[in-house]
Amino acid sequence: MGVGRFVYTPILPLMHAQAGLSAGAGANLATANYVGYLVGALAGTFLPRLVRSAAVLRGSLLALVASLAAMPLAHSTALWVLLRLGAGVFSALIFVIAASSLLSHLRDHPAHLPGWAFGGVGAGIALSGLLVLVLRTVGTWRAAWWASAALAATLTLVAWGLRPEPAPGPAPSAAGRRGNRSGPRTHRWFSTLFASYTLEGIGYIIAGTFLVAAIEQTSPGWIGSGAWVLVGLAAVPSSALWAALGHRWSRPDLLLAALGVQAVGIALPALVGGVAAALISAVLFGSTFIGVGTLALAAGAQLRFPRAVALLTAGYSVGQILGPLVAAPLLHHGYHQALILAAAVVLTAALAALVLRIGFPHHMPAQGHAARRPDPAPDRRLDSPDAAEARAAE
Repeated sequence: MGVGRFVYTPILPLMHAQAGLSAGAGANLATANYVGYLVGALAGTFLPRLVRSAAVLRGSLLALVASLAAMPLAHSTALWVLLRLGAGVFSALIFVIAASSLLSHLRDHPAHLPGWAFGGVGAGIALSGLLVLVLRTVGTWRAAWWASAALAATLTLVAWGLRPEPAPGPAPSAAGRRGNRSGPRTHRWFSTLFASYTLEGIGYIIAGTFLVAAIEQTSPGWIGSGAWVLVGLAAVPSSALWAALGHRWSRPDLLLAALGVQAVGIALPALVGGVAAALISAVLFGSTFIGVGTLALAAGAQLRFPRAVALLTAGYSVGQILGPLVAAPLLHHGYHQALILAAAVVLTAALAALVLRIGFPHHMPAQGHAARRPDPAPDRRLDSPDAAEARAAE
């Protein structure tokens, strides 16, 4: 999924230079992918049978590979848009099925294992970025797409035997459901968290789409692709790392820190420029964008707001759709203004996280026993954002 969804970012400059793709059309292709991802995520959420189907997983893997291989065969922006739309749908289905499988089969294993597994997204980013970095000097944009399809096909063979989650057990009794709804009202904190995470979706995706192109405006061409490889490498351990930090510091505090660091990382290439700034930016961005999801979704689950994870995921997905559209008017003079906008949006998300810290209920009553002693520790399984999203699909 990391290859199929994110390889477009390092290939985008090649398509500008060799395929005649305009900046506005590039933003439209990105938006199509994010719309498809939202559609696939909603399908996985409201049609839980899809999440438990090995046939859907394998079909989505093959379809994602096909969408990558077909990009060089298309000769119009409209076809590219449809292919990236499909890639978004298939990526989301793969993601939800894999996340649900991890939640189910690693339930009794150490909590860091799901975090490392979701680092596979970062590994896919790093591998595809390295592939494009090599091919940009000896091949064309078409070769980059075909090579990424071959890489995704190889990974598909490895993932072919993944077992989706089994069918759920009996539903809880009515008395149990009433008990789970007991406890303090958390609407105020959830609304603030929702605003912060939606803003993060807008700011993160602008940087995730245009970071390579922005770096290449002021640095040698290989620096942009190299920076994207660093983004992936930094993302590999980030989910496990932020999950571990969540056992020592509060999630609102860590969310504030992660968003602040991310805003700095996004702004660096636009404000400073140069190779060092580009590489530092890549590390800061890569080490936080999965971590922010880890913290936000875990905080939403901790608040026990009804359908918290599903609502947060929907807001984040809508933010991803809006991001390229909001940035498009700024692309006529390059990508630096878009990065400044993205950093400002993420900084606003950090301010919302600062408000979230005020009176945040760190210790909620144990589910089903509102008057019992405070819950001494949150469910470790919720420390992974992807595992939390999988719970929303159950």
